[in-house]
Amino acid sequence: MRSSHFGKWQAGKWMMLLGCTAAAPTFAADDNHFCAVIERAQQLAEEAYEAPEETLPAVLRELDYDTYRQIRFDPDHAYWRNESPFSMQLFHSGFLFQTPVALNVIENDTATPLPFSAEDYSYDGNAEKLKEYDLSGSDHAGFRLHYPLNNDAYADEFAVFLGASYFRIVGRDQAYGLSSRGLAIDTASPEGEEFPAFREFWLYQPGADAKQIELLALMDSPSVSGAYRFVIQPGDNTRVEVEAELFAREDIAKLGVAPLTSMFTYGEASQKRPDDFRPQVHDSDGLLMHTGGGEWIWRPLTNPAHLHTSTFADNSPQGFGLMQRERDFNRYLDTEAQYHRRPSQWVVPLDEWGPGHVELVEIPTPDETHDNIVAYWVADDTLNAGESRRLHYLTHTLNTQPEAHTLGRVIRTRHGSAGVPGQADSATPGERQFIVDFQGGALEDITADQPVELAISAQQGEVMLPQVTPLPNQGWRASFRLPAGDQPSDVRLRLMLNDKPVSETWNYVWYPDAG
Repeated sequence: MRSSHFGKWQAGKWMMLLGCTAAAPTFAADDNHFCAVIERAQQLAEEAYEAPEETLPAVLRELDYDTYRQIRFDPDHAYWRNESPFSMQLFHSGFLFQTPVALNVIENDTATPLPFSAEDYSYDGNAEKLKEYDLSGSDHAGFRLHYPLNNDAYADEFAVFLGASYFRIVGRDQAYGLSSRGLAIDTASPEGEEFPAFREFWLYQPGADAKQIELLALMDSPSVSGAYRFVIQPGDNTRVEVEAELFAREDIAKLGVAPLTSMFTYGEASQKRPDDFRPQVHDSDGLLMHTGGGEWIWRPLTNPAHLHTSTFADNSPQGFGLMQRERDFNRYLDTEAQYHRRPSQWVVPLDEWGPGHVELVEIPTPDETHDNIVAYWVADDTLNAGESRRLHYLTHTLNTQPEAHTLGRVIRTRHGSAGVPGQADSATPGERQFIVDFQGGALEDITADQPVELAISAQQGEVMLPQVTPLPNQGWRASFRLPAGDQPSDVRLRLMLNDKPVSETWNYVWYPDAG
């Protein structure tokens, strides 16, 4: 094995690790390469953290955005393109991507390094000057995978691994939006967030009839090291099965599992919005959670005036995700960004996660160029130095809702002044009127004359004038008012029929200084 960012792996050492006898007994030892990565991660955790060597040439470190975009991988050099329906293209190091990653290909059970070659790229415009430099030590920034997703004649890009532990996936007729991460550490904490990074990858060469592709990754950071296995199946909704074994160097206060990162600038319920022709701008519009007890919870996203962190306590959740429910072009009017094609993404634990909480972080952002939404699972059982933890979950894209979600769903959240025009005494100053509209699922079989009731509560403060009424085009509307005040109001409501829920639970925190 070649020299990597983690020291030399000689071929003999690699073979010694193939037994996988010591590390991660929870994994079946049916994959010698994965076992070797697990053992390497365990070894790293037993050593002091060493930051990757700064090997990138100065000319690449100093690239600006426009010049970096003028470096393009040559599609004719795509790996496997004539041997499999899958193919791989590479990203050049430079600009924001200062720490190269090592890539390897596994073929016939043999791992072979994939060396950097400037011949794989075209250097256009301002980037043409790079041809004058020796870039042989540049290595790769990441890679993207292609597959004939939308038709047999063209291999669409469906997955990207680029930067820290970030990766993105899309399914058929979807456009990139939110991102996944391998791990989140101390997100939104006063001490600052730590970003673990994938330092080396091993990709199994896909066969001529392959329907899925598998890859391994070695993660490292000051607090934790880890070995990951990804099995990716492109399709209508692209699926990624994730297995990982983590080894802690340091005590970790907050370990975010299966993190999703997205963007919400403004939407239908936003009180403040820029001077923009577009009605809404977001990659995701809500957090959906399926609790261990079977409750479905919907939290509309916001772009707050100040950082907000919300927790949803649970025991062994059945799933959570960041959703893009608004899928009509007319709700965005953006022909370039095409927010109506941004997928939702759903996380399903394949092992029981036990007690903990889903955490939602909402960060103020001035515009859509910044990701400002993060959601992940945090177990009550913290991960301390010297301990290990196994992760096993599925994450996949969606255009609609998870199949198990059969209740009525929130289709609209709006609020405004409770005052009625022409009636000076209709509301005291500062009162807020909310409406929440539900449609679909179990509500489709409920006629307007049935006794649907509203179950509503507020964790802080009071709720005034709660009521539920049928909508003229099917569905039901819940409405209520909040009194004037300077404290947040945390409200939960759902529709009930014969003492049984017929809708998901709408949960919203109103901040008087909301954006």
